[in-house]
Amino acid sequence: MSAVMEAAPTVVRTELGRPWRAVTDLALFEARRLLTRIPVLFAFLVNIGWIVWRTRDSYDGYPALQDVDRATQGAPVLVGLAVLLSVNHAVLRAKRRDTERHFAVLVVQPWRRTAAHVLSVVPVAAVVALCVAGQFTWEALKPGAVGRGSVGELLVGPLTVLLFGAAGVLIARLVASVAAAPLLIVFFLLFFLFAFSASSGGNEEDGTRWLYPMIIEAGGNSFPSDLLGRPAVWHALYLLALALTVGLLAVLLGGGRRIRTVQGAFVGMLAVTVLGASAQMTGVPAATTAARERASATPAKEQTCVERDGSTYCAFPEWTPRADTWADTVKQVQSLTGGTAHDQKLLVRQRLEARYGLGSDSTLEPSTTPYQVTVGTAWGGNRVPEFSVAVAGVLVTGDEKTATGDLCDGRMVTIMWLGLAGRPDPIGDLARARLDDGVSGSSLVISPTEPLYMTGGQTSVVRQLLDQPRQTVAAKVTSHWAEVTAPKVTTAEVARLLGVEAPKEADKCL
Repeated sequence: MSAVMEAAPTVVRTELGRPWRAVTDLALFEARRLLTRIPVLFAFLVNIGWIVWRTRDSYDGYPALQDVDRATQGAPVLVGLAVLLSVNHAVLRAKRRDTERHFAVLVVQPWRRTAAHVLSVVPVAAVVALCVAGQFTWEALKPGAVGRGSVGELLVGPLTVLLFGAAGVLIARLVASVAAAPLLIVFFLLFFLFAFSASSGGNEEDGTRWLYPMIIEAGGNSFPSDLLGRPAVWHALYLLALALTVGLLAVLLGGGRRIRTVQGAFVGMLAVTVLGASAQMTGVPAATTAARERASATPAKEQTCVERDGSTYCAFPEWTPRADTWADTVKQVQSLTGGTAHDQKLLVRQRLEARYGLGSDSTLEPSTTPYQVTVGTAWGGNRVPEFSVAVAGVLVTGDEKTATGDLCDGRMVTIMWLGLAGRPDPIGDLARARLDDGVSGSSLVISPTEPLYMTGGQTSVVRQLLDQPRQTVAAKVTSHWAEVTAPKVTTAEVARLLGVEAPKEADKCL
């Protein structure tokens, strides 16, 4: 008997694969598809176009970066809605094409595929973060930029996109219908309209408003960074935890109910979400409220002062670099004056009303301190002629209270000419400084504090003076300085002294 000896076959161990490597590959594949979907591409084009269109001339070239960071939060909402729709369609692709049953033979379980769809939103959020960083950097590089931004505020846009994407996956696992996502988008649009209305009302004590993805403050004044009182870091943590909670809930509903890791992660993220939500709803800190009171009532104690050309400029520390710009305006106005006003030392003090919160837009009371001029926290555009006129008013009358009170005589002509004659576009600035944006008839003239009032006759005289050569009028103003700045001088007398046609109407107060 013979035996045939055969070599035993080699045992081949077939690896089932690395599930999480497969999840990563699937997530990258879906992310590439997501970034090339028409709704997402369109949303990015609109987002980038809005950034370019707005940032070129935003803040008149003088941004406060603590406002810029919040301004980056609105545009990503459109991208988020597009991602919600597109990722929802991606999750339901197998159902629409009737290929779901074929996935049963794959190593990647349904819950891992759901996790891959959630992860596919991360690269899109990263692209949004690049857009936000580009917008903020553009503003920060402007020569007139002041202040500092908050990383927490800058993260709101990308985290909103991440949240919307996770919501798109979740809704696909809850309702296996392609009609659900568009309906959810309509709901979100209504939700955001309501959220904007609720969050822009200026009620900082309403902590529930921080449950919305973004909080828009409607006030027009820039606050120093340490007076904002916004829980930006806690809000960013809340949004991140909420996005992860929604994503993990989608994974649970996608077949991961029995996976302890997923269960534990969901419970952990839910706890972090509750923590973040609770921490951000405590209202404005008492220390911030006290600091706002000091900055409003006694700004001198909080400010840094510098001297330029004999005058003193006091501002909150973040605005100190603008002292040279303010000094140029003061020098321009003062060069056209006569008498003692030509060498008068001024105190230019930055003032704001912070006691009523970021959403308020209160008018400042004019100062009674001799030769003190108020400057606000905004600059550029209309703010420049408004400040220029305020400087002229103090040089003519001696203090802001007199200049903005019942000044219904010919000195108004002198003030307006001094404030506008040295500007590159005097007639244009006349319109910019007036409430009606016009250059004829009577109107209020805006100033950093209370407005001034111009009659139609005074407007006519000022326009005639601005149409003449500046040095010609300046010579007459300086030679007749005592007369054109005398209390009770009439507009007709000022017109006669300066060599233009006098108005027929008499001076009158508002």
